Amino acid sequence: MNKHEISKIAVIGAGSWGTTLANLLVGKGFKVDLWVREEEVFNQIKNERVNQVFLPGMELVPRLNPVLSYEEALEDKELVLLVVPSHVFRDVLTNLKPYLKAGMSLMAATKGIENKTLMLMSQVAESVLSNDYMERFGCLAGPSFAKEVYKKHPTAVTIACRDLAHAEKLQELFYTGYFRIYISEDLTGVQVAGALKNVIAIGAGAADGLQVGPNARAALITRGLAEITRLGVAMGANPHTLAGLAGMGDLVLTCTGDLSRNRTVGLKMGKGMSLEEITGSMNMVAEGIRTARSAYELGKKMEVELPISNQVYQILYNGKDPQVAVRDLMTRELKVELEH
Repeated sequence: MNKHEISKIAVIGAGSWGTTLANLLVGKGFKVDLWVREEEVFNQIKNERVNQVFLPGMELVPRLNPVLSYEEALEDKELVLLVVPSHVFRDVLTNLKPYLKAGMSLMAATKGIENKTLMLMSQVAESVLSNDYMERFGCLAGPSFAKEVYKKHPTAVTIACRDLAHAEKLQELFYTGYFRIYISEDLTGVQVAGALKNVIAIGAGAADGLQVGPNARAALITRGLAEITRLGVAMGANPHTLAGLAGMGDLVLTCTGDLSRNRTVGLKMGKGMSLEEITGSMNMVAEGIRTARSAYELGKKMEVELPISNQVYQILYNGKDPQVAVRDLMTRELKVELEH
């Protein structure tokens, strides 16, 4: 791709991931405006070149430009990258809509499923915007803790887009020697995987909190992948996507990595803390909490069996004892492992 095809980028959302991706793109020589919701974070990035709230201790590239208005963020931009929590994705996109211009590309690095509509982020975008934007709408997913990417540790992710030629442009845009990009046409699979792995990670964290051992964790990850694949296929995904970076890759990372917010939520619940206590002590969103509700409702709607996700939902929203949830999973009806 000619570097100048996309050279001006708006990143919407200055959490740890949005800040990291903006920093990466500025480091590649692109002009990047980072929309920041919190004035405190804006001042930190503007004056101190750090985001102490969401990416503490990490010095940012000097040319990264924070802004507080959508109008300023989108002015003269060719790509708009949304990195906001799934529960505000619709509102943010609706507020951005007046400033979108023909020819702009849109991309999401958000992993979740909207609670009320049970829509993936691409479906939310399609409901808010005209179809003119959807051929160039991309999703970034895969095993990628923000701090690891900031530190330039080797990372591989997937960008999905209906138009594979456009996905190739995004691939070249984000690629660095430490941030390897694969591409896919499977928007549905990449998004289902990215959302559901957070729910399974809460379950994995709870198992670790209960100290039931690595055997249980391995089984939970494997069977978690099985139910993510069942739901993904029912929604039209390619099953091979679920075995790839956005599926198995991100699932393993999120279920085992100490930087995983969703695993941390489960870990604390397994040790007896309430959901209110846990969320009250966090300044960043653990997407799996809300996605557990969406997964529960989607399973019923699509008539897909999601035993682990359902137990996580019961723990989070009905106060079920994690020990009882483990027992109920282990005493389910015996089955054949591989389904046709």
